[in-house]
Amino acid sequence: MPVDRRPARSLRVLLFPPDPALALRLGLQPDIEIVASTLARPAVALVEELSAVTALLEEDPECRVLVRAGSAHPGLLDAALAAGAAGLVVRDGPLEELADAVRRASRGETVVDPALAAPAPPDPGPRPGPGSRPGAGSGGLSGAAG
Repeated sequence: MPVDRRPARSLRVLLFPPDPALALRLGLQPDIEIVASTLARPAVALVEELSAVTALLEEDPECRVLVRAGSAHPGLLDAALAAGAAGLVVRDGPLEELADAVRRASRGETVVDPALAAPAPPDPGPRPGPGSRPGAGSGGLSGAAG
């Protein structure tokens, strides 16, 4: 007889839309149980569309929703968080990172994969200090002969 090695309180996760391959791989985690619907009261839902965030939260306001994205788009993170998502994760990232993101979201953390965070504006280089002028030598106004 097979032995179920899941903890008594495994973390319920909903995949929307269903992804059998991911369900199988994620379900191998000893503390994660994949569920088929919101009736199972998932702690975390992984979705691929922003519209699903609002729909899932209307059904179960306590569910933490993570949006899976293939790449960062301008405004995607802000839109996901504004819709009520608990974060944004890479669609095809390593399984361990996804499992960790699910666990963190279930604990109430906002999870944003660094690969999907908005890129920082380019560094314009060193900025001149106050009062400096381009091309000014060491003999500024204080060094002028009187």
